[in-house]
Amino acid sequence: MKIVSRKYRQHFSEILSTAREHMELVFGLEMKEVDRRGNIYTLISKVKLGGNDCPSDWGVASKSGLIMVLLGVIFMNGNRATENEIWEFLSMLGIYAGRSYWIFGEPRRLITKNLVQKEYLNYRRVPNSDPPRYEFLWGPRACAETVKMKVLEVLAKFHGRVPSSFPDLYDEALRDQVERAGRRVVAMAEA
Repeated sequence: MKIVSRKYRQHFSEILSTAREHMELVFGLEMKEVDRRGNIYTLISKVKLGGNDCPSDWGVASKSGLIMVLLGVIFMNGNRATENEIWEFLSMLGIYAGRSYWIFGEPRRLITKNLVQKEYLNYRRVPNSDPPRYEFLWGPRACAETVKMKVLEVLAKFHGRVPSSFPDLYDEALRDQVERAGRRVVAMAEA
């Protein structure tokens, strides 16, 4: 209420609803009302990648939400996304390289260094590109900790749709689930 000017007070519930949606999609944080009388809210992590993420750690939760968004962009672009495609999508969310954010710091460093180092993303030069261009792919940790269907659910929610409204991606996500199930069955039979 302190940030929304008097001119837009009548639209506060709509503004808050949009902010809630973006907090969930981008940062993996759900805004819960604690006290209706005092408009007191708390943030709870909804997205958990890896077994060690602490839901009360905003930095971890926000990175998990951002990872899901990045994996979604990669998935939507044929399982590889150029650096330009990543930044174009993030700019729609108000996230820009070189600008520091209070929750996760400077995004270029986070994405190209930290998330690559932690193996959520692969970052590589596009072969034979001159001048050099770079692309992102899912890293081994992302493949181990999430599935395409979960990422598609986040993408669909972002677009206000259901996963099946993206038929090609939905089919690929279903195939991914079947392949993973088959690998689990084989692994259990070998054990």
